[in-house]
Amino acid sequence: MVLKQILYLGHWIIKLDRTTFISFLNYAQKKSGRTKTGLLVDIVYSVLRYKISIIEYFQFNFFLAKKEERIKYVGTPLLEEYQLKMNPKSERSIVHNKLKFLEIYAPFIKHGHATLADLQANNDSAVKVLHNKSGKIVLKSIFGERGMRIEVISVRDLDSQAIIKRLAATGNDFVEEYIIQHKDLMRLAPSAINTLRIVTQLNNNNEVDILSTLLRISINSAIDNWSAGNIAAPINPTTGIIECPACYKDITKPDEYYHPITGVEIVGFKIPYWKESLQLAKDAALFNKNNRSIGWDIAITDNGPDLIEGNHNWDKVTWQRFVKRGLKPLIEPYL
Repeated sequence: MVLKQILYLGHWIIKLDRTTFISFLNYAQKKSGRTKTGLLVDIVYSVLRYKISIIEYFQFNFFLAKKEERIKYVGTPLLEEYQLKMNPKSERSIVHNKLKFLEIYAPFIKHGHATLADLQANNDSAVKVLHNKSGKIVLKSIFGERGMRIEVISVRDLDSQAIIKRLAATGNDFVEEYIIQHKDLMRLAPSAINTLRIVTQLNNNNEVDILSTLLRISINSAIDNWSAGNIAAPINPTTGIIECPACYKDITKPDEYYHPITGVEIVGFKIPYWKESLQLAKDAALFNKNNRSIGWDIAITDNGPDLIEGNHNWDKVTWQRFVKRGLKPLIEPYL
């Protein structure tokens, strides 16, 4: 076990974004009043002792946390083990492969999509997507993650052949109809579709428990992914109301109580169609019980929720950052 953690440490060092690390280290020094040498020693100790990554040391505020607080956090190694047990490799492909997901979970999906083959044949699926009422489409990769390579383009003056060329140029594989989000979400953040992330867990009785509910909010980006510099805020699962400020992935940036561009208040914002969205996530979780812990991305339109995708490797940082405490006790019963 110790050897495994040492190998993890080496892995984190190799993968480390030096610019982010230095920025976070300077921030931690200022906030904690500790020396950089002391922080570096503590980072190595924490990676080995608490099974976290180097960057997670900062994201979980370990430079300020006491031992009894640190032990409750779920870092990357532990969550990967957990998700592998909950979502076996033999089963997770139905959510990992986005095209397969769109086909299998079609009963929960309202927006259209077209594959490369559809576009080449210019069949009904292609025509429907290219002439959707938004006038835009989303280019995606079958195995894309964290919003990588996603592109939103206008199709008013483009035909199937032009889209095929654009897919090739961007390294994408298929297109989806651009969803027109609910007017309240447009008022909050109009630059992208702002999606819910609802993490479900099947318990021993095959009932759905909710582990996390949050809204991903675009700042000035065509996508709402946290890693693209946007913000996210937790939602009270009972009321559907945001009760805490939104935060960035960058820990040096302050929390946002109001949207930095539109000025709309984030704390107190009520999610439209909340009960319906929660039910959609529960229904999707029960649709295939071989995957037991999934993070569902859901868009909300004026006509209700629309399922976007499922994630077998949902993120542990946003899950714990918002509540500012470790949530290991929440998943331990399922192990």
